[in-house]
Amino acid sequence: MCATDLAQAVRSGDLDPVAVTESALARISAFDEAIGAFRRVRTTEAVVEARALQQRPDLTHLALAGVPIAVKDVTAVAGEYVGWGSAAASRRSLVSDSDIVARLRRAGAVIIGLTRAPELCLWPMTDTAEAIVRNPWTSAYTAGGSSGGSAAAVAAGLVPLGHGTDALGSLRSPAAICGVVGITPGAGTVPTSDCSDWSGMYTHGPLATTVSDAALLLSVLAERPELARISAPGKLRIATSVERPNGKRRIPDEFAAAVTHTATLLREVGHEIADATPHYGNFGPALLARWLAGPGAPAKRLDWKRLEARTRTHLRASRVVRHTGLVRPGAKRDWIARAEGFFAEHDVLITPTLATMPPRAQRWSGKGWLANTLPSIQLTAFIGPWNLAGFPAMSIPAGHHSSGLPIGLQLVAPPGNETQLLALAAQLETLNPWARTAASQVVT
Repeated sequence: MCATDLAQAVRSGDLDPVAVTESALARISAFDEAIGAFRRVRTTEAVVEARALQQRPDLTHLALAGVPIAVKDVTAVAGEYVGWGSAAASRRSLVSDSDIVARLRRAGAVIIGLTRAPELCLWPMTDTAEAIVRNPWTSAYTAGGSSGGSAAAVAAGLVPLGHGTDALGSLRSPAAICGVVGITPGAGTVPTSDCSDWSGMYTHGPLATTVSDAALLLSVLAERPELARISAPGKLRIATSVERPNGKRRIPDEFAAAVTHTATLLREVGHEIADATPHYGNFGPALLARWLAGPGAPAKRLDWKRLEARTRTHLRASRVVRHTGLVRPGAKRDWIARAEGFFAEHDVLITPTLATMPPRAQRWSGKGWLANTLPSIQLTAFIGPWNLAGFPAMSIPAGHHSSGLPIGLQLVAPPGNETQLLALAAQLETLNPWARTAASQVVT
């Protein structure tokens, strides 16, 4: 059952939140060993939360009443520690929730567990010393990163909703790889006191199997109930592009074919479709500087001696970049101006989410910095520009590659147009329906 229907059933009394929670815990117990999505399953605590939910006088009004949600292990949950995918993180239990988790609880969600992320969320592949997070569709491939644990948990049908974060594609990349819906809201849409900054690019967003579920979770994270109400998109000026922002290397043919097929579907229902590419220009150094600068405050709290070798290399570069002021506003400002000019003529841009096939599932944490960097930059070429600009973007499923892996499409709109993205994505969900989970693959 999708999250929207599940919450309605709990509000009406047709479903017991304790039974819903226990069902999710049973699925995790049965199948997560093969996937590795969860760093910590809150087996006892989640049931206690669900029982307390039964007594809430406002139960019939809660947007996420009884919905089990997986929270990425980068934000504070009372009684837990924040791991950041690292053996170097403090194991001190926290006494209070982050503002993000507090919103989830107020809306009636049950925090079922904490999902794995690569160390300091630096990479689009998720593995730690304890586990390699595998793709529920094809276990030989990564689930992506850095929100790979949450994406895998949702794609496997273990939970209906996952929480993720994004600074350089950390949400849309695993969404595309795992065949789920992922939304990176525009800058400032989800207010947070989170200590991670990523040079102003960091935000929180939803992972779900349907557009309506993703919109529902986004509305809670942003504290904007209107975002959950999806309307018809109307006639839009839609640009499609398969040209890579960072070079002439070909993208997989099946990725390009998915964009072409989607353009045909949208043209048939009355949208104005044009083959058009933004003038990306040379924003690469600005994006690289921000990635090298890293997450900011969380990196300062880790035991340096226990960090992975690739992370130590990255943090050495981070010190240089931050101390010499290499993160400058000029290139970002110029790119935003070019992007705004493009969107003066187009309402939405559609591209492939990924520029290459995802990496294999393996112990990337044991490889060197350069061995991780090269596939990461190639994979996320279409994604990073929009984090730099702060524009809202999302990934939706658009079929499957011959390998069995899902194919993701990226939808981008100018600032403040999350509702327009959701409306178009919902229309595409009707025109080109996708399999909601990889449950059959997980079972077998």
